[in-house]
Amino acid sequence: MRKTAILIFLFPFLMVHAQQEFPLYGNQPIPNSKPGPDRESVDTSDNPVRYSYSLVSRPTLRVFLPPAGKATGTAVVVCPGGGYLHLAFTHEGTDVAGMLNELGIVAFVLKYRLPNDETMVDKTIGPLQDAQRAIQLVRQRAGEWGVDPARIGIMGFSAGGHLASTAGTHFNTTVIDNPGKISLRPDFMILLYPVISFEDSIAHRGSRDNLIGLHPDGALVRKYSNELQVTAETPPTFLVHAGDDKAVPVANSLHFYQALQANGVPSEMHVYPKGGHGFGMNNPTTTDRWTDRLRSWLVDGGWIR
Repeated sequence: MRKTAILIFLFPFLMVHAQQEFPLYGNQPIPNSKPGPDRESVDTSDNPVRYSYSLVSRPTLRVFLPPAGKATGTAVVVCPGGGYLHLAFTHEGTDVAGMLNELGIVAFVLKYRLPNDETMVDKTIGPLQDAQRAIQLVRQRAGEWGVDPARIGIMGFSAGGHLASTAGTHFNTTVIDNPGKISLRPDFMILLYPVISFEDSIAHRGSRDNLIGLHPDGALVRKYSNELQVTAETPPTFLVHAGDDKAVPVANSLHFYQALQANGVPSEMHVYPKGGHGFGMNNPTTTDRWTDRLRSWLVDGGWIR
């Protein structure tokens, strides 16, 4: 099933129409890639069934178009989480695409490569290459999908939030071929319980170890501590976290928000007292829905109507 080009996903009260999935780099060689067999695997053992991908070495992009008449011209590249070890592709990917479609947003769920010395020459840049390529591709083909090339955001959960925030703070460091000099800067970021920092005091060690190794030097730790990379050019950002998150401390979002404020970047943050980690679109400890907050932020920012 994971190799089919067209998939249909059904969710309660909502149908996400069948959409296209295609290789991120088309027929071109995957950059920074070592030759070898495709060992990708998918786990569907969760109840209810959720797709979780591991050992991803051949990245894809899955496109979800909003219902006819709802499209706003805005697009979002969605990066599922999973500690840079696997991809929580359903509740932090395809389910999210349905919510974005209801807001009139074209959703692009990114199945990015997971860092692996066996499949990559330099595993520290592999996921960022895929995020930059996704933004590049959406801008290149914006007309095909009814997207305004100046309204392309990126969204990430947990380690996918680290990837999204890396794309939003490292866009001037191009790690893919970009002969047309297409802007790789996302126009806005949406970060859910994101891994932000690789500093010892607040890092999610699994994400850090998987991306930059067990014994990284200080320069590499600082490079991928994205709270240290914020500038006035960093895109406007929407943040959500739970105060009792034991996996990724809320300090990750707090430090990033403080850096955004210090640099004059428009930003909004919602911290719930409870919720833990990995709640996806539904924090069961509160009647408040962060998706409603997101909609208001997107409307206020002029990204949707």
